[in-house]
Amino acid sequence: MFKHILSKLPKKSSKSSKNQEVHAAFTPVIDNSISSKSSDIGSKKLGNPINTSLATLYSASNIGQNQVDKLSVGASSKLNGTSVATYEALPSFRDVPGSQKENLFIRKLKMCCVVFDFSDATKNLKEKEIKRQTLLELVDYITTVNGKFAETVMEEAIKMVSANIFRSFTTQPRENTVLGAYDLEEEEPLMDPAWPHLQIVYEFLLRFVASPETDAKSAKKYIDHFFVLNLLDLFDSEDPREREYLKTILHRVYGKFMVHRPFIRKSMNNIFYTFVFETEKHNGIAELLDILGSIINGFALPLKEEHKLFLVRALIPLHEPRCLAMYYQQLSYCISQFVEKDCKLADGIIKGLLKYWPVTNSSKEVMFLSELEEVLEATQLPEFQRCMVPLFRQIARCLNSLHFQVAERSLFLWNNDHIYNLIQQNRDVILPIIFPALERNARGHWNQAVHSSTLNVRKIFFDLDPELFKECMLKFQEDEIKEEEVKTRREATWRQLEGIAWKKAVTNEAVLLPL
Repeated sequence: MFKHILSKLPKKSSKSSKNQEVHAAFTPVIDNSISSKSSDIGSKKLGNPINTSLATLYSASNIGQNQVDKLSVGASSKLNGTSVATYEALPSFRDVPGSQKENLFIRKLKMCCVVFDFSDATKNLKEKEIKRQTLLELVDYITTVNGKFAETVMEEAIKMVSANIFRSFTTQPRENTVLGAYDLEEEEPLMDPAWPHLQIVYEFLLRFVASPETDAKSAKKYIDHFFVLNLLDLFDSEDPREREYLKTILHRVYGKFMVHRPFIRKSMNNIFYTFVFETEKHNGIAELLDILGSIINGFALPLKEEHKLFLVRALIPLHEPRCLAMYYQQLSYCISQFVEKDCKLADGIIKGLLKYWPVTNSSKEVMFLSELEEVLEATQLPEFQRCMVPLFRQIARCLNSLHFQVAERSLFLWNNDHIYNLIQQNRDVILPIIFPALERNARGHWNQAVHSSTLNVRKIFFDLDPELFKECMLKFQEDEIKEEEVKTRREATWRQLEGIAWKKAVTNEAVLLPL
């Protein structure tokens, strides 16, 4: 019975068999034909940080018999809370035969999938430097390689890029201030401490996309919609260096992958919608509009309805946010491109500007007037006549602004020859609208420059049509008399009210006035 019990106990494996199992688990053999599915480092899902154990994933035996540099199996070190084996530099591309370079390229790509923690400048210094040098080698290789990239190479390249650049942004703590008490333009941008590595990865991606060896038909499987969405999310980075790289890369992707163009435009629209109607917070609006300026410039004529809707629903509402100054130049360029493409859009654009015209923000008003001049410069007479009445009512209010820059900027419109011709042809409608504003400024605006410019504009109208000018003057004087009578009646009514109120002060009787 004792022997029967012992026979049921598990037998202890031998030491040699145990070592074979460990060796088989942690040292997979890598031959010359590496498949895209073998030796994956980290997650297959783009955008997630890759923090898996390297644990002897690479063997140096295939690179050459006399190669000494290889991935070491040393003590594990903590990286982002995950145990990652320390590693050493792989051989240089110069030290391997041409037939083995692609294999080595893939191994270096996988090696660079490890993401280091740059919040602590003292951690993993050796490993960080090894990775930086390896990234530089990858950039050099992708620039000098001859022959189309295999799909395995493209897949591993996109995996490496995704592992390094796709990440969630953590808002860095700033000084305690009231929410509306500071201007974001005056805040210093937060620089990413990982930029020494990120810059090389972005340079790698830029050269990979721009390389003639990258076949667009094959690469679109990996640079797909999900990749583009993650790329667009990165535009919210506070680091301007990163946004500049992203702008260049996305523009190259748009140019090379024609199949993605509608999706890229739609995704950019969604970012603008969220910014305008929900958050009013985004760091990359200027860069996205910069890309759109080039895209709009390439639109074929006649413009598609999709593009006109984009103008009305996204670009024009972008004038509303308070931080317009951060992207005003790029937005103004996009708007002017639309008018140059189709002058019939000018009427809708001008009415859109009037809809979002600032009431209490003088610096924004100056920007609106500058953009208005650019739009009017490309506006033809029929479109101008459809919007000139509400337009010059607003300009009249600007002429009487107490902020001298607003008044002065509105008077500068008469210095533009094209706008001057449009006003001249429609002076019988425009002069009666703006004459009261001109007359008030001429009688005594506090700023001498505004006063002088107003007198010049009055003289222009007088020289153009003296009869119309005199009619407007008579009408203005009549209106002044009527206003004075209304003012007198109002003051008399208030005096009457005060007198009755004093008489009824003792009682609670209601005070009624005859109409």
